[in-house]
Amino acid sequence: MLRSRAISKCVLRATVLFLVLNSAARPAHAVSKEMVELQTQVQQLLDMVQRLQSTMDSRFSVMQHLAEQTADAANQVTQTVTAIQQKLNAQTDAMGGKVDAVSGQVQSLNDSVDELKARVAKLDKTIQDLQTQLQSMQAQQPQTTQQANPGAGALPGGDGTGTTPGAAGPNSSMTQQAPPLQETLQAGERDFDAGRYDVATGEFQDVVHYYPLDDAAGTAQFYIGEIAYQKQDYAHAIQSYNAVLEGFSGNAKAPAAQLHKGLALLSEDKRDEGIRELRELIQRHPQTPEAARARSKLNGMGVRISTANAAR
Repeated sequence: MLRSRAISKCVLRATVLFLVLNSAARPAHAVSKEMVELQTQVQQLLDMVQRLQSTMDSRFSVMQHLAEQTADAANQVTQTVTAIQQKLNAQTDAMGGKVDAVSGQVQSLNDSVDELKARVAKLDKTIQDLQTQLQSMQAQQPQTTQQANPGAGALPGGDGTGTTPGAAGPNSSMTQQAPPLQETLQAGERDFDAGRYDVATGEFQDVVHYYPLDDAAGTAQFYIGEIAYQKQDYAHAIQSYNAVLEGFSGNAKAPAAQLHKGLALLSEDKRDEGIRELRELIQRHPQTPEAARARSKLNGMGVRISTANAAR
């Protein structure tokens, strides 16, 4: 537009200059006729310049409109690509979460199978121990009968007192009665809270020894592990926690046993095993305070909670 205006000004100036020169060199009667013709030509030229200017303005407007449309189209394409990328990212995250969930379910199933195998092995060992104790009691039964009935006669080689030399006396461990279960367990808990760990250990061991199949034995095993943990004897603590998790997985102390097992493993610099134990706790008992502590511990270590990825 500016160029067309400059052209029209130049043309006008040239026409005026030409007119002045001709008027100075020619007679007046010739100047008048030529002036009219020149004015006509100048007017035609001005009309052409105006049409050219109008055409250029119109085309420039069209080009500007097309440029604006192109810019709008480019912005729309950019927005569409961004939206598609966001959807892809969301789908990828969703798929990743599904993969994590499936992996967690598979891991949980494997853990359940392992736990079942451990409990079967524990039950088999308990049955064997009971059979051994029963056979031992049957072997001691004749001696116990003679101690209770001295007049029944002496055994061959005896001293006539109705007992056999070297036979077990009334205070023998084979004839000792089992202590009351709940009283013994509660006494152990009181001694544990009071810091009398040695006394509490004996009481908890009595519960495990005399009532190996009762759920209270699982609680006693947990406290035995706690005493070892307090003494920083992490190896024996882990053994006791394993006894709870393998033989008494339904015990109320099982989440705490798994939490403290994971912490004990970390204290022994067994990072991967400790992280795996804390993750399994979160998966098995997600709504417990112990699971919350496990999440806090893993977050503090900069470790992802998900079990689908290896410990970092």
